[in-house]
Amino acid sequence: MLRLTWVQPEDLLGHELRQATLDGREAAVIAARWRAAGGEEAPLRAGASPQPASRYLRLLAKDLLDELADLPSKLEDKEPTDLAKVKAACPAWPSPVPTAPLTPARLEAAWLGRAAGCLLGKPVEKLPLEAIRQLAESTGNRPLNNYFTARGVPEDLTTKYPWNRRSATTSLAENIDGMPEDDDLNYPLLNLLLLQRHGRTFTTTDVATLWLDELPAGRTFTAERIAYRNLLLGLEPPRTARHRNPFREWIGALIRADVHGWTNPGDPAAAAEQAHRDATLTHTANGVYAAMFTAAVIAQAATGTHDIHACLRTGLTVVPPHSRLARAVAHAVQLARSTADFDTVVDELHATHAADHHWVHAVPNTALVAAALTHANGDFTGSICRAVSGGLDTDSNGATAGSIAGLLAGTPAALPDRWTAPLKNRLATSVGDFNGIGFDTLAQLTHREASRP
Repeated sequence: MLRLTWVQPEDLLGHELRQATLDGREAAVIAARWRAAGGEEAPLRAGASPQPASRYLRLLAKDLLDELADLPSKLEDKEPTDLAKVKAACPAWPSPVPTAPLTPARLEAAWLGRAAGCLLGKPVEKLPLEAIRQLAESTGNRPLNNYFTARGVPEDLTTKYPWNRRSATTSLAENIDGMPEDDDLNYPLLNLLLLQRHGRTFTTTDVATLWLDELPAGRTFTAERIAYRNLLLGLEPPRTARHRNPFREWIGALIRADVHGWTNPGDPAAAAEQAHRDATLTHTANGVYAAMFTAAVIAQAATGTHDIHACLRTGLTVVPPHSRLARAVAHAVQLARSTADFDTVVDELHATHAADHHWVHAVPNTALVAAALTHANGDFTGSICRAVSGGLDTDSNGATAGSIAGLLAGTPAALPDRWTAPLKNRLATSVGDFNGIGFDTLAQLTHREASRP
């Protein structure tokens, strides 16, 4: 039986109820109606519940999703999505600093870093924190310092905590043969195509059109799948981000932000504004801020003249300071700077966010990436290993930390060979004509866009 993930109304409602609590809407009455009718909680890890709901429950879920959308938010003034309002809320909105375009070598290091960090996190995606720690410990790889392996892992441990079934065959150390396809690499490819076709003045509608032309629907997840569905229903941005989309503050927009930072070195504001136009196809508020923050951090790192701590501070200048994301990142950075043991940092972050946030939500994941980069002082291996060992959305967090730390490292030669050699300078993808492309070629193509007036 086909159970299409991330779009069934009965599976969305539990996530929307949780999102309502986060953004200050009083949803208790609607939640009680859903439970009284026999409605289930949202699936914890999967995108669909094991069994389909009755026709009645499905129709009720649709109605309740629309009722929830009409509830006023107490946080709307503190967390706007409109760009003009975001900028008005940011008292230290950054100014550009004249900077030469990135060198192809620096961009290649960033692409390689993104791939290696993603690949490190792929086999343990969706696993709980304790599982990640035990699996690494069982092979002498804790603290994490290399790709995960199944060799030497006790059978009872893999029975209790099976590897990500879709990824283990291509991402465990003994199986790696080039970079396998992943949405964390597909979206940077799409944004490279976006800039090639439309330049930096692209619109959100341009993003939508590109997706319909080049992105297979089956390669989308969470907010991106909902927005794709909404486009096919005839909705236009930014409504595509809001209509029956409980994932609009999850991590999807953040993983699309790199190219916006890479192509605006020294201009974090321009990078953030590009990320905003991209993100508002699928996300709102903190989901958008996560993308803007990441793009601004990368644009600052791209100058080659700032350490990771200055880059993270710059990233916060494009995020409304009273937003949940700004507070979470500031807390994570402070914690990482004051705590010697990173496991302690991770435990505190999980204690702070796990009860209220899904493991793919942008707030705890952005906080974890910031903590990992801070604690590792921007070192490449330290950054990706800390980001992945912290759990949550492991492959996405490893990818973002790797992109930033790779950019700071400056050249492919500065990245340890154990991370880059297994990639074999080859990326698999279903996007455009990129399948099998080398990271050196991607760097050249990105450099061309970064150098365009």
